Amino acid sequence: MKKILFILLLAAAGMASAAPAEIPLWPEGVPGQRDIGPEKTGDGYTANVSMPTLTMIAPAVDHPSGTAIIICPGGGYVRMATAREGDQYATWLSTLGVTSFVLKYRMQEFGHPAPLQDVLRAVRLLRSRAAEFGIRPDRIGVMGSSAGGHLAASAGTLFDNPLGRTGAALDAVSARPDFLMLMYPVITMQDPSAHAGSRKALLGKTPSPESLALMSLEKQVTAATPPTLLIHTQADASVPVENSILFYQALTKARVPAEMYLLEHGGHGMGMRAGLGTSSLWPRRAEEWLRDRGLLTPVPVQ
Repeated sequence: MKKILFILLLAAAGMASAAPAEIPLWPEGVPGQRDIGPEKTGDGYTANVSMPTLTMIAPAVDHPSGTAIIICPGGGYVRMATAREGDQYATWLSTLGVTSFVLKYRMQEFGHPAPLQDVLRAVRLLRSRAAEFGIRPDRIGVMGSSAGGHLAASAGTLFDNPLGRTGAALDAVSARPDFLMLMYPVITMQDPSAHAGSRKALLGKTPSPESLALMSLEKQVTAATPPTLLIHTQADASVPVENSILFYQALTKARVPAEMYLLEHGGHGMGMRAGLGTSSLWPRRAEEWLRDRGLLTPVPVQ
């Protein structure tokens, strides 16, 4: 059913031949590939990923803006909440004229830097093939939730890091996102605000001080970090709200344009649930932010 819906959306947008439903990130071979068994799916989740891909969801008919967003679902670098924090977001963004690409990335089975390589490869791939996908190479953002937020923030801070390169020809293409949208993100790997599960899955049981510092992304913000929207809640009992606050403070210090909404209700992984008071209205705030930055205004594709 999802594939049928995808094809219909592409046809409606006049882009049926632009891209397959699932785009392999590494057609030349996944870096460090090894056999970890079959991919696991069920109950809206995806786990045990060894073949990273992008799944494209076209913008609603008559509404293409030229803006693209790579979506990184959360799940503690153990699994991905593909339905709630991937497909659902993409469907919503489609109504705003955004072309979405849900990223299926490697996780705990590979560890750092595999997820970083995957998200930066995704940015490079879209930028190098922007005309093919009907998007602007200068309007490519990354959105992530929870550990997916950490991955998105990694793209926005470590886009030039050597660990994100593999020696492929695409390494020559800029991997810097043009904007970030972070939902209740994991940011720091250092106590007392770290999410221990994400830290262990990404960096192992005994990470080095150097790895902890590098992947504590509040320490990696520079003036080159892209404009960022942050959304978090006081009720989040899994990833402390201090994660977003630390990143916002670093963005402000570096004079990076940033906007943050700290809301009262809604536990971790709230997605787009109704009945959470003002927290359920975050998609409106996000739309306003995108619109204010001109990202929903249609522009010709180069």
